[in-house]
Amino acid sequence: MNHASAAGYDWGEPRTKTVTWYDPSTGAEAATAMSGLDYLSAMRRGELPPPPISALFGDMRISGVNEGEVEFTCVPDESVYNPIGMVHGGLACTLLDSVTGCAVHSTLPAGTGYSSAEIKVNYLRAIHLDSGELHARGRVTKPGRRVAFAEGELRDASGKLLATASSTCTVFG
Repeated sequence: MNHASAAGYDWGEPRTKTVTWYDPSTGAEAATAMSGLDYLSAMRRGELPPPPISALFGDMRISGVNEGEVEFTCVPDESVYNPIGMVHGGLACTLLDSVTGCAVHSTLPAGTGYSSAEIKVNYLRAIHLDSGELHARGRVTKPGRRVAFAEGELRDASGKLLATASSTCTVFG
């Protein structure tokens, strides 16, 4: 019995989503011995598993990587809708945080890590299922040994700009 029927409301049948991921320690261990660019490139080629979060958001994946620049794609489904019938801004923020952080990672030597310290997102358009495949691009604007800065943009399948971000990452190692 679903909760809607028990409460006396007819919301239709509940929908489900199965999420499958790989042990994240496999990739994390490999990252310690590889430059960021080599690590992200290996992940893009399928030689390393994607992070578990990628399975939650429309098969989020690396679609391009160069030093200081990373691109991700994903196709959102209705499981990421907010209460007012559009893709939750958290998905856009997650994509932008991922591409800006990974852009910074792509500039780092082996044994050096990073963490997002701050991100500012500007939401420009609503995202819906008919937005199609989303394309996020991040690029480093100022690399650094302790702090690095990056910018990102998110576009829909037709190239319309949906959101932008500026990010600060702490570099450690």
